Amino acid sequence: MPSNHTELISKELGVTLKQVENTVELLNNGATIPFIARYRKEATGCLDEVQIAFIRDRYTQLVEIDKRRAAIIESITEQEKMTDELLKQLNCATTLSELEDIYLPYRPKRKTRATIAIAKGLEPLAKLIMQQRETDVHLKASEFVSEEKGVLSEDDALAGARDIIAEWINEDSNARQRLRNLYNREAVIHSKVVKGKEKEGENYQSYFEMEEPLQKAPSHRILAMFRGENEGFLKVGVSPDESKAIEILQKNFIKGVNESSAQVEMALKDSYKRLLSPSLETEIRQVYKEKADKGAINIFAENLRQLLLAPPLGQKNVLAIDPGFRTGCKIVCLDRQGKLLHNETIYPHPPQNDVKQAAHKIQSLVKAYKIEAIAIGNGTAGRETERFIKSIHFEKEVLALVVNESGASVYSASAIAREEFPEYDITVRGAVSIGRRLMDPLAELVKIDPKSIGVGQYQHDVDQNQLQKSLGDIVESCVNAVGVEVNTASKQLLTYVSGVGPVLAKNIIDYRNKNGAFKSRKEFLKVPRLGDKAFEQAAGFMRIHDAENILDASAVHPESYHVVAKMAEKLDCSLNDLVQKEELRKKIKLEEFVTAQTGIPTLQDIMSELEKPGRDKRKKFDFFEFDKNIHSIKDLKEGMILPGIITNITAFGAFVDVGVHQDGLVHVSQLANKFVKDPNEVVTLNQKVRVKVQQVDVERKRISFTMKDVEPETEKKIK
Repeated sequence: MPSNHTELISKELGVTLKQVENTVELLNNGATIPFIARYRKEATGCLDEVQIAFIRDRYTQLVEIDKRRAAIIESITEQEKMTDELLKQLNCATTLSELEDIYLPYRPKRKTRATIAIAKGLEPLAKLIMQQRETDVHLKASEFVSEEKGVLSEDDALAGARDIIAEWINEDSNARQRLRNLYNREAVIHSKVVKGKEKEGENYQSYFEMEEPLQKAPSHRILAMFRGENEGFLKVGVSPDESKAIEILQKNFIKGVNESSAQVEMALKDSYKRLLSPSLETEIRQVYKEKADKGAINIFAENLRQLLLAPPLGQKNVLAIDPGFRTGCKIVCLDRQGKLLHNETIYPHPPQNDVKQAAHKIQSLVKAYKIEAIAIGNGTAGRETERFIKSIHFEKEVLALVVNESGASVYSASAIAREEFPEYDITVRGAVSIGRRLMDPLAELVKIDPKSIGVGQYQHDVDQNQLQKSLGDIVESCVNAVGVEVNTASKQLLTYVSGVGPVLAKNIIDYRNKNGAFKSRKEFLKVPRLGDKAFEQAAGFMRIHDAENILDASAVHPESYHVVAKMAEKLDCSLNDLVQKEELRKKIKLEEFVTAQTGIPTLQDIMSELEKPGRDKRKKFDFFEFDKNIHSIKDLKEGMILPGIITNITAFGAFVDVGVHQDGLVHVSQLANKFVKDPNEVVTLNQKVRVKVQQVDVERKRISFTMKDVEPETEKKIK
């Protein structure tokens, strides 16, 4: 690996060179980020997943720059224009923009005004003018007039020479860098409505006449303006004060006060307007688009993490309902493993209003399938269905919970759902998804494209490859943080286990179907194509809760089983005694078990697992209920204080569901009594909050809330 890359990354990240080198080596050898973060702490110095991902991405970026550098060197060498000084400049360049600036004069050109002028033999005139010694440029230009070459007059000759000079100025790397710095410091982004599009583009009314410093423009405004431009409603420009840009070029290229200098002045103004400004605007727009993308992707990724790690209800017999009015409410009954046992449709709402028969059906299903919880989708007719269910008398207590069904319709129409339930229609599949999401959000949500879950900001406008990569990292991180029960996990869930992927996930399912439940982690090696490397990466994240060896249900990696065995031997006790008796574990002195391969960080992780093998790191499930008197947006009045759930977090605030089928916005300025820059500082996805209604626009379906001066209420009171 190039040492300069690891040195640069270690400085940027503020960690040691050895930490970076070891991490890059592990990544290059096929180790995943979750595996490295969890089981190679000694090698990385306990770097976390975020730091490891930064090393991976930055190293890949630097390698790509090296590839471009090599291609440029090869191109210039083939042109026989390479010099020692030029090679040194190329090797010292650290960014793609630096490399491209150096390469620009040597890049194979299309037909330009400058190349046409050169073909007419005007390059010598351009060189003379550029020296700025000639006092009578028209006299000199007369020497280049040639009807044969298409130079019909002195003015023609001077215009051609200026075209050549303009291109030289455009290709000057020093001038480009100075202008680039000006754009970065002082560029302004401005937008205005396209004439005649005022009504059609009214959603962008805020941007019809807008201007602000690019550096201060928040990511969501930049993305909104660019979207409006792409949709044909806005004209967007990015530029600094033109006079300052011209002044920079004058300092670079004007050497005197004569006719030659006047020609150079004309050329540099033309160069800026025609070549430099469009080029640098495109570049700076791309830079800030990437920054805005990164900000939006980070928000999306954090929201997704919080959603995936939402508390699970756990293994319960669940009756799930996908509510509806005219088409009825689709009901499914699921066992504790999420297996579909029964489905049918009831019609308790208008126009049928078959309340009595629907209630009787629910009662009989709850009794027949020993239902412990009822999951109700929060879409159309959700609150009405919740009210109907809570009016029913059951022989024993049954939890009735509203579940966020965002993405369930996407799953129900997907190939995954068709494969799992080929004989059922999409309404049944959607209800199953709602029920399973209550039982285990993570296991169900991995089946849905994260972009369809509804927790993003401008997710369709950002770089899709970067978005996919970032969200993939988050899903992989969450799945491996929680761990997977290999004997019940779906193929989709297994796919995200470190080192597994789609092919091995299918092979694991096929092996399980053919041979029955896995009895030990050693048995993983019998799965076709699951070799030693995949076993090393995956074994610690796949759990077997009924295994003979209790460690098979824990996050202790099989490579460390011998360490635990030595601990038990030292204390003269069994492995089960070591797990069950805290007083025995307290006698262990970790330093006695340190080896070249196993350090204190790994030993501390082992001790933590022995305390509660295989514990779920997610929070415990907590009950929530909307205000019983609020059912639609028309019920909301200014000043009302209501319980709600955070459903989405953006750069400009948080959206809250109060049970009226329309989320309301708590603007970032209304999240707390103190100044809040990042909404994630004060709220999390799925957090239970209390909000005050500020404004309600029934016609436009817009609700504004505030959390300022709203007394916090305990969970007990919210219930």
